[in-house]
Amino acid sequence: MSFLEVLYFIIPSAIFYAAPLIFTAIGGVFSERSGVVNIGLEGLMVMGAFIGIIFNLTFVGTFGAMTPWVSIIAAMIVSGIFAIMHAVATISFRADQTISGVAINMLGVAIALFSVKMIYGKGQTDYIQERFIRFDIPFLSDIPVLGPMLFKDVYSTSILAFIVAIGAWFVIYKTPFGLRLRAVGEHPMAADTMGVNVTKMRYIAVILSGMFAGVGGAVYAQSISAEFSHSTINGQGFMALAAMIFGKWHPLGALGAALFFGFAQALSIVGGQIPIINQVPSYYLHILPYVLTILAVAGFIGKAHAPKASGVPYIKGKR
Repeated sequence: MSFLEVLYFIIPSAIFYAAPLIFTAIGGVFSERSGVVNIGLEGLMVMGAFIGIIFNLTFVGTFGAMTPWVSIIAAMIVSGIFAIMHAVATISFRADQTISGVAINMLGVAIALFSVKMIYGKGQTDYIQERFIRFDIPFLSDIPVLGPMLFKDVYSTSILAFIVAIGAWFVIYKTPFGLRLRAVGEHPMAADTMGVNVTKMRYIAVILSGMFAGVGGAVYAQSISAEFSHSTINGQGFMALAAMIFGKWHPLGALGAALFFGFAQALSIVGGQIPIINQVPSYYLHILPYVLTILAVAGFIGKAHAPKASGVPYIKGKR
């Protein structure tokens, strides 16, 4: 297998595995840009995966081939509602944002697994019939070198992830809403003085983070695992959180970091089919994404600067 053939093999897989991380990391960017730390992305992603699979299995006879897309919408809505708990605790009651995020992670897993046990009488759901499939992009897939690498055997969810990342960059940096969002994350008192409703902006941001994490979970469950169990997400939310930090709280930076972690995951899955890499013991490849996550956060968290008001509750009239 030539080097170019290896790229044709590994890059589409890397983009495929990166898509759920991109959605979730973008959600984290919205929340933390508003000044609310959200380490509950794992629990929100779990909830999205759970709702996505349950909805898919329940309504596949109604929506047919469109079921995965409708399931994403359902997961987005439910995870957005689930994120309100984090918003109420941290914004209205000014609870510790880290503790609240941990609670969301634990509660999300507990609710999902208990519900699966009650519905199916076992620790996992059935496998879905309708899932996202690969396709070739007409004309673009015929481009020499780049065509087979980027536009052949792609998932529509991967394309959507790139669109969402670019759209998030535009919203955060080129619109009045984005300016207010960044203002309440950097200096909420100044924003409040200028007439910006800090509480409202932070609520919107946290709910958006839940919605995007729900999409990420539903995409992962319906394109990679095809079912839901205790190990379906298994650290993907934390990897997305690391991608957000690695990307310096910037949508395009989070996109690049998610692609990096997606490449590591793809390598752990398909590395056994690539010359030289197949000589590496499989357990090393399986722990590679998590080791890289730790190294990325440990190496960059001191260099990357979060929004100044991140993690700090805002009390109107007090500095």
